[in-house]
Amino acid sequence: MVKVKEILRYLAILAAITIELIPVAWCFFLSFKPYAEWRVSYFVPKSPTLNNYVILFNPEEMRGIMGKTAIVDPVIEPFIRSMSIAAISTILAVIIGFFTVYGASRYKTSGTFSLYFTLMSRMAPPACFVTPIMVYYATLRLLDTHIGLILLYTASTLTYAIWLLKGYIDEIPVEWEEAAVLEGATTWQVMRHVLFPLVKGGLVVVALFIFLLSWAELLFALVLTNLYAVTLPVHISKYVGAIGQLYGPQAALGLVASITPVVIGYLIQKHLITGFTFGKVR
Repeated sequence: MVKVKEILRYLAILAAITIELIPVAWCFFLSFKPYAEWRVSYFVPKSPTLNNYVILFNPEEMRGIMGKTAIVDPVIEPFIRSMSIAAISTILAVIIGFFTVYGASRYKTSGTFSLYFTLMSRMAPPACFVTPIMVYYATLRLLDTHIGLILLYTASTLTYAIWLLKGYIDEIPVEWEEAAVLEGATTWQVMRHVLFPLVKGGLVVVALFIFLLSWAELLFALVLTNLYAVTLPVHISKYVGAIGQLYGPQAALGLVASITPVVIGYLIQKHLITGFTFGKVR
């Protein structure tokens, strides 16, 4: 009876993984299909090609491959914009969140209501804030600017930084910091030599989570940008026009966009494991 339950559990896990991977596999194979096979029913391309990836970096190739003119710019600039905007907003959110939580946990500076107020700001759908933010940004001349998206992404992800880091910092005994103070350490030295090494894994986990949110955000970037601050998710949506939807380049760009989070996650996997398994300090 136990073996039957175990087999059923593994079958359920396998089924869930299969369901999750089917769209990824479909996108992967579609990115290698030539123009004539974009709308066919079979899964694996019969004549694999790299043309869809070539179009991403050289849209003028569309004329020779599909007989149609380019409708989008090369993907390099939106890729760099997304990387810089997501990275800067992640760093700002983690730094501000860390000091906010440290002050609230150790010195009770903000009070309980202030922390819950930040959580309440995430309960309304983002669409509720699009119009007022657009009017506000138009007044401040922040529309279609990098700094406008950075400030918005930092503010919108700060709640996650605060509440995720709070669990890590609260689990570290305050007596360890007090012992360091008795040895003559300053507040900055305590944070650097005692608190930071213990919570480093948590910082990495929170940073990766916030980076993914900023990297994949579409609504605000779509409404608040037009030309100079277009990010990768908005660029993907531009592969639709009067000539139809370019499924192949869209699938190729989707795979290219997913490489960055995967690579970052792989490079910091040691810290991720530490952060995910962080429990009560013994």
